[in-house]
This record gives sequence, C-alpha cells and structure tokens, in this order.
Amino acid sequence: MALNTLEFYVKIGAATKSIDKPLHLGVVGSGDMEVLMEPKDLKGAASVKVVTPVAGFEELWKRLIETFATETLLGDVQFKINDNNATPAVVLLRLRQAFTEATEE
Repeated sequence: MALNTLEFYVKIGAATKSIDKPLHLGVVGSGDMEVLMEPKDLKGAASVKVVTPVAGFEELWKRLIETFATETLLGDVQFKINDNNATPAVVLLRLRQAFTEATEE
C-alpha cells in the first residue's frame, strides 16, 4: 500500500498558545492515528505533515487542520500525523486530546 504525504503550513492571526515539550498521542491501528507534536519557532505558525494511505482528501485535511488551529490558537508547533484511515471526527478528537495534554499545567 502506497502512503501519501501531505504538508501544510498554517498561520493564524494571533497564535496565543504554545507547547514546551514534545508529545506523542494515539496509535496507528485500524481506523486510528497518532499525533506527534514538538515545539518549534515558526513565528506563530504551525507546520503539519500527514502520512496517510488515503488519497484524494487533501482539502479535507487542510480544513480540519485550519479548524483545529483557529479553535486552539496554537502556534510555534510542528505536527506529524500518522493516519490509518481515521474519520474526520477521530482526527479532530486526537488533535484536541493532544492539545489538551500538551497545554495542561
């Protein structure tokens, strides 16, 4: 099975949250995904690399990532998402879980 790699760079108007340590959440399994996050100076932006076996959903991935970025105002972070056919709801769930874990005090 060929894997597709998608890369996005998301800059939102006012990134106000960041992370201070790397994080790994989830597992790549049937219908699931893992999220790896690490702090990186990106001038308030987020860099996202998605590796997925599914082709043809670049626009959906872009919208999901932009929704997450706008919702969380998270910047200066590099994401790697390893997907194994996760649904859009699972994608947002995993991203929100990672955000919560990464920003907990």
